[in-house]
Amino acid sequence: MPKCSELITIKEYEGFSSKESPGNYHYLKPDVFSALETFVLTNNGGNKADGVELMTLSARKNAGKVICAKNYVGLISLNDGTTIEILPKIAGLSDDADNGSTKRVLIEMLRTLKDAPFKEFNSANLKTEKLSLFEISIKMFLDEAVALSKQGLKSAYVETEENERFYKGKLLVSQNIHMNAANKARFYVRYDEFSVNRPENKLIKSTLKHLLNLTRSQSISHEIAKLLSEFERVDYSKDYDSDFSKASADRTMKRYTKLMNWCKLFLKGNSFTAYAGDKTAIALLFPMERIFESYIAALFSRNLTSDYAMSAQDNAYSLFDRPRKAFNLRPDIVLRNAKQNIVIDTKWKLLSSNEGNYGISQSDMYQMYAYGKKYSSDEKDLAAKVILLYPKTAPEFFVQPFSSDDGVNVEVKFLDLSSRRATEETINEIFAWGCMK
Repeated sequence: MPKCSELITIKEYEGFSSKESPGNYHYLKPDVFSALETFVLTNNGGNKADGVELMTLSARKNAGKVICAKNYVGLISLNDGTTIEILPKIAGLSDDADNGSTKRVLIEMLRTLKDAPFKEFNSANLKTEKLSLFEISIKMFLDEAVALSKQGLKSAYVETEENERFYKGKLLVSQNIHMNAANKARFYVRYDEFSVNRPENKLIKSTLKHLLNLTRSQSISHEIAKLLSEFERVDYSKDYDSDFSKASADRTMKRYTKLMNWCKLFLKGNSFTAYAGDKTAIALLFPMERIFESYIAALFSRNLTSDYAMSAQDNAYSLFDRPRKAFNLRPDIVLRNAKQNIVIDTKWKLLSSNEGNYGISQSDMYQMYAYGKKYSSDEKDLAAKVILLYPKTAPEFFVQPFSSDDGVNVEVKFLDLSSRRATEETINEIFAWGCMK
């Protein structure tokens, strides 16, 4: 894969056209547009989460074919060196010209995902405004590799075939005849050697070399070169598939797990969520619905007081109980105290005062109504406070609580993701509501 020759940054719902001067769309050269179109067509069929498409293809007057981002964020790196990064649209950061603040918020949110290797990443001293998401991902890999090198590379008994001066191990007769018919002073043998030259270390070294050719950052290039010196006694991988198949998954190799995931991403284009396409070098994309849900659950957990018990993806109730439990209810967050249950669902959507019911979907409200019924209990004298949480919109507006005659009330709250302090104030306000009935 060639060094990244062009970086293009867009935000959710923005898009591309292959025609020049296409109005609100970003121009892509026809061959680059075609490669991205192939990627979208290949992946939209089988990579939907909660009905959210990866990207949309359509036609617009004066713009021709257009490709628009939906609710997925991350990066797509094409084989010609073009890298496309898609960032979330966050109210309050519209003047973030270099996208540095937006990237910091996104990285903070990504760190809460359980099945992606961002948890230990520290972006406090990283100048994100000067790095693409691709280079930030490289930095995450390097942080893991540096930590490994400080602890020491793992050694193992590695099967080796060599034409040696001394006989050891097992003589490979046919190879020995072929190699040493005229040289009786050597022996073609196979033996086990305790060495750091094991498949996992080969893959890491190959990834480092690969990334050295990709990055445009001098500081990252310097860090890679320094790390490569720690792998002097390790060969480059000659067969990625073979070495990945030989990589050990036992508990003694736990500190290699994330590095192997990164190596698969960079060497084979295998993302943590798999995307295919022969014109795509790397695709690292995440649904914002899932990121938002994970981040808010983490913030509630972090601010939890002793008055509450918290459950994420709670499964205490089903919609129906007879003849068997059916249609499980799974609210994102349930907070329980002695007085009431607080049931919360997060929705990654920018509401608008210009839309009917502000853009809140009817199916979401059916869901919240069911929560209100199931999580209240006359027997235990428990009330259920039901809350829909959305990201803050710009301009701001207030949504009055929705109430039904049979006692279900649904609050709509907004979180200001541009400010951690403002977000936590809203969360603490919700906790305070739970002390009142």
